Amino acid sequence: MASFTLSRHHVASSVAVLSGAKLVHRSAASLRSRVRATGRRLLTTVAAEADTAAEQRADRAVVSSGDDRLEICRVINGMWQTSGGWGRIDNEDAVDAMLRYVDAGFSTFDMADHYGPAEDLYGLFINRVRRERGDELALQVRGLTKWVPPPVKMTRAYVESNIDRSRKRMDVKTLDMLQFHWWDYADNGYLDALKHLTDLKEEGKIKTLALTNFDTKRLQIILENQIPIVSNQVQHSLVDMRPQTHMADLCNVMGVKLITYGTVMGGLISEKFLDANISIPFAGPALDTPSLNKYKRMVDAWGGWNLFQELLREVKKVANKHGVSMSTVAVRYILDQPAVAGSMIGVRLGLKEHIKDSQAIFRLQLDEDDYERIASVTKRGRDLQDMIGDCGDEYRRA
Repeated sequence: MASFTLSRHHVASSVAVLSGAKLVHRSAASLRSRVRATGRRLLTTVAAEADTAAEQRADRAVVSSGDDRLEICRVINGMWQTSGGWGRIDNEDAVDAMLRYVDAGFSTFDMADHYGPAEDLYGLFINRVRRERGDELALQVRGLTKWVPPPVKMTRAYVESNIDRSRKRMDVKTLDMLQFHWWDYADNGYLDALKHLTDLKEEGKIKTLALTNFDTKRLQIILENQIPIVSNQVQHSLVDMRPQTHMADLCNVMGVKLITYGTVMGGLISEKFLDANISIPFAGPALDTPSLNKYKRMVDAWGGWNLFQELLREVKKVANKHGVSMSTVAVRYILDQPAVAGSMIGVRLGLKEHIKDSQAIFRLQLDEDDYERIASVTKRGRDLQDMIGDCGDEYRRA
């Protein structure tokens, strides 16, 4: 596989940056320099960036491949929390909550075929939007779903039946985005599945085709097979910076975006866990959800609870400086990373909301001192690329 060694500055040199409500672009000379340095393949990417940058707002991003194009909110409502383990979900309360998020500008929802009732809830929600708010608002809402098939032969009929099931549950003619996951790279049936998905996209059943938890090597193979991928959804946080090791460089060269999850680590990056001693039962906040337990394991792999507390204290200083929450700082930091189009924040629909914190993300601008404070701790953690492997490898270890 080709080696990608572009620096962070080089990779980010053509990305539009926001100053208040205005888009400020790097100079034309910088863009020309980037094209010369990276080769003719990059010319298409730079042109696409120039075409879409003017349309982007602080809270919106465009993911695209060729003529396939989708505008999404940069803070995405993650619906993993509907799958159980976070409290009982009432359908009516959940749909009410989804409407409140949309009214606040957070109109992109992420789900999966295996997230309990997530796709069905989206179907109830989008029907209510059509009924009560009309088609204009309905067309602004985005429903991103995932397909996580078992290891079986990927025939056209099998692939199509699963896509049709999601379309029926979500009550849409066309899926805004289908994000594909694959368990075993030793079985290259993922290429068969993606070719069938590409055909279904051409037939109008899918608007944009994406990946989730694929590593850099397989992403490159997929792109070399002319599969029109717009994004790859991966874990990315202050603790887990693996996407910036190799993945972001490839994405920037090829025009693919990253959508991130685990960015607030299930709530671990928050005031609730600052200075918390979780080693003594009942002495501090409980790790009482699947996501808290999942990301506590990432903390252990990265450097342990004591080092994580040092990180939280520095994040708290940055948060106090800007008058925002710690989770707001954590999300803003990742949104500012190369190739990142959007970051997921889990929503406990009808149980708990964080709309105000999410709105603050778009007003926050971190400065060099903020980055240095955070880096003073993160650089002392273990390299998770070495510990675990590339993006998504934690799901494929024996």
